[in-house]
Amino acid sequence: MSGPSNIERVVTSGTFELDGGSWDVDNNIWLVGDDKDVIVFDAAHTAAPIVEAVGGRNVVAVICTHGHNDHITVAPELASTLDAPVFLHPADEMLWRAVHPDAEFRTVTEGLVLTAGGIELHALHTPGHSPGSVCWSAPELNAVISGDTLFQGGPGATGRSYSDFPTILDSISTKLGTLPGETVVYTGHGDTTTICGEIVHYDEWVARGH
Repeated sequence: MSGPSNIERVVTSGTFELDGGSWDVDNNIWLVGDDKDVIVFDAAHTAAPIVEAVGGRNVVAVICTHGHNDHITVAPELASTLDAPVFLHPADEMLWRAVHPDAEFRTVTEGLVLTAGGIELHALHTPGHSPGSVCWSAPELNAVISGDTLFQGGPGATGRSYSDFPTILDSISTKLGTLPGETVVYTGHGDTTTICGEIVHYDEWVARGH
């Protein structure tokens, strides 16, 4: 397989909770690989639909793009059910521990490369939405898994604890902005977009301040 057939989406629903607030959200979970091996990106809300989508394939890793509760809800459960390690950037450990005080994860570092079905995925540390936010570039698929760093319409939210707007702007310009413009952005919520379709609005984001 090649192209989008290597990337599958599962959508689950639940709540995002931080700073005493709670919001209803729909989350994208992305499966990248082939008919034998996959990597699961994010572990949102409910394990069963994710396990069903895996369909008995070997799971190389369950990668959490960042530590917000709606992206890590069932990570330990998936790790156990799918016999796969969980990966997270250590800068988000405080968010992880608030949800999973006793569960372990493997450390993501800038430039880490994981492979599933012959597809290389490269870690890009993109702090701002959270300190440990990481996007994952798949050059041969012309794709990037962006978590909540970049959406159709601009940067991820930075109005809550552990987030910072100038930092996310820097991450987008220096990391995502250097990817080919036609790169498809597979987001943590909502529809896909492209790097060039978003980065042209960079100055507008700066002006609006979010």
